[in-house]
Amino acid sequence: MESTKVVADAAEAVATIEDGMTVAVGGFGLCGIPQASIAALRAQGARRLTVVSNNCGIDGVGLGLLLESGQIARMVSSYVGENKTFERLFLSGELEVELVPQGTLAERLRAGGAGIPAFYTPAGAGTPVADGKETRWFGGVEHLLEHAIVADVALVRAWKGDALGNLVFRRTARNFNPLAAAAGRVTIAEVEQLVPVGALDGDAIHTPAAFVQRIFQAPVAEKPIERRTVAVAA
Repeated sequence: MESTKVVADAAEAVATIEDGMTVAVGGFGLCGIPQASIAALRAQGARRLTVVSNNCGIDGVGLGLLLESGQIARMVSSYVGENKTFERLFLSGELEVELVPQGTLAERLRAGGAGIPAFYTPAGAGTPVADGKETRWFGGVEHLLEHAIVADVALVRAWKGDALGNLVFRRTARNFNPLAAAAGRVTIAEVEQLVPVGALDGDAIHTPAAFVQRIFQAPVAEKPIERRTVAVAA
């Protein structure tokens, strides 16, 4: 079965991303990040981006590359503590930041993919997270109204995918990837293994093809480790 979703490489996949777009990016720390797509986006040069991702990588790796090149204007994320460039740009006022509780960020992406415009959550009630937001009480507990996130483009990395765009993620690399994939109007998937249609067990598919518009096999690359921890020799 032929599919027009398969593109040659990351450069072709990200070619239509424009200045000012909102981009949802999968991954958690450096696990499951779409390295090839991020590098291609840096080379492509789109600027003034709003990026939605759990965090912003580290200096020189992952989304840290887009920070260094000045392409990100606004970050929506839950954890930003491993990136000195992020700290410098935020403190200098060059980077706008919206900090979101991690579970709320996950649910905002999930809601965007499910077509749910908003939801109530107790997370952040009574804190600065609640500033300017509608609140209601349910069962004696204060809740905030949080709005779903729908991104112009989503960048994700999967273990396996087929030409139709069905995706399977491996273990902890699954993390935010299925949520980001569903929340993108256009979802770009880079995969470690691009397999024939029918090769994937239907019960094992995490992201159905309906959510994916472009897919390519990423080049083999060393997987970055955020913090290498080894046992002390006896």
